[in-house]
Amino acid sequence: MKRLFSTYSIIVLFFLIALIPFSAQAQNINDALRLSMLGLGSNARALGMGNSFISLSDDASASFFNPAGFGLLKRLEFSGGLSYNRFGNETQFFGETSDYSSSKTRLDRISFAFPFPTVRGSLVFGLSYHNTKDLTSTVDFSGFNNSNNSLIQDLNVDGTIPYDLFLTDEDYNTPINGRLRQSGNILASGGINNWTFSGAIEVYKNVYVGGNLNIISGDFKSNNDYWETDVQNIYQGETAAGEPSTVDFQEFYLNRILNWDISGWNAKIGLLYQLQNNARFGITVQFPKSFSIKEKFEVDGSSTFADRVVYLDRDQYADKVQYDIISPFELGAGFSVNLMGLIVSAEGTLIDYTQIEFDDPEGLSEQYIAGINKNIKDNLTTVLNYNLGVEYTIPNIGLRLRGGFFVQPSAYKDDPADFDKKYLTAGIGFLTEGTIGIDLGFAHGWWKDIGDNYGSNISRTFQDIRFNKVILTTTYRF
Repeated sequence: MKRLFSTYSIIVLFFLIALIPFSAQAQNINDALRLSMLGLGSNARALGMGNSFISLSDDASASFFNPAGFGLLKRLEFSGGLSYNRFGNETQFFGETSDYSSSKTRLDRISFAFPFPTVRGSLVFGLSYHNTKDLTSTVDFSGFNNSNNSLIQDLNVDGTIPYDLFLTDEDYNTPINGRLRQSGNILASGGINNWTFSGAIEVYKNVYVGGNLNIISGDFKSNNDYWETDVQNIYQGETAAGEPSTVDFQEFYLNRILNWDISGWNAKIGLLYQLQNNARFGITVQFPKSFSIKEKFEVDGSSTFADRVVYLDRDQYADKVQYDIISPFELGAGFSVNLMGLIVSAEGTLIDYTQIEFDDPEGLSEQYIAGINKNIKDNLTTVLNYNLGVEYTIPNIGLRLRGGFFVQPSAYKDDPADFDKKYLTAGIGFLTEGTIGIDLGFAHGWWKDIGDNYGSNISRTFQDIRFNKVILTTTYRF
């Protein structure tokens, strides 16, 4: 029997796996949210205060939170930091529990601030490299699906992958009718980096206006392994492709790898008003980020029988495309007050995720992109992220103790609160005579998610996610 590759099958595979969160996938809503949802920034003091920093922003991290805050700086400043991120996922799948985790340590910020002499007021410029978002995630699952369905059947509806793996006959009929152990793991890595030029000026007494221009770079990789195994020997004696060499089906394996090269740009403006010496109010407008994605998608797989293993041709099952993702506006406002060494800060950020758009495709049809954009408007909603933070400076020591809490609601319509990302934070800092600062920040996040291997709620994972981040930042002021 001659087995021929069909380019149509890879297109069908793209379509089928576009519904799977956290997997190697074709273009879909989850791709857009991966880039558009807020990151955690790269400043230990801010993280310790729940990232409630729009109204503070009195160091070089203002390039991320509120560029108007540069106007508060009176001395040359250099700062840098390291971060450690750990992503864990406890997954329920057909009554079985799996636990999987991944971690990443990186240099996440180098910043300079340059105040210029002025007769009155202030004029400050800043240069910064900072990692705005870590894209690490993991899923691991395994369980016996006793139903009469499988990914083999799902791919066989319109594609030729099961045919190319000798899992069907020439009429695309397969004897494999579910009742298989399904297992898999998905490991994602990467990050978003900003190269930022910022400036701020005091336009009136205690009123500061600033802006920045961000050049974006980054990468993302998702590696998805998936197996369906006949652990109960249900298909012993069955001949999948009508050939003796395909008797006794044992296992189907599929590997999907997604690679992104990310570039782009955006701008942000901010205002900060200092009320005498004990309170501040800040407003920011984050303009849409334009991400240019160069995507490479690869598929590999095999089928195992008693006397034979059949492999897909990896080189033929590959595709390269390009497209842009445009994120929505982000409108933020915050207020902070200093009461005898105790700073209390609160802020909110409004984001309308229905404004996300895919644009300028190469290798993809305009109709396909239009369909994704319609799905975005049909399934996403507007959210209000909110952040709360406190900091207390112990008198005569200079030791600062911090705590905070913030929530990033799910962008999907009608998602329960369990799907909102919630974070508790803590931190400690020390500033020696206003010159050398050392800050340590910690955040613990938790939320729920789901993932479909195929279809909807047929082969679904139920995920309890936990995320820990530690940032160490050092600052030197000349």
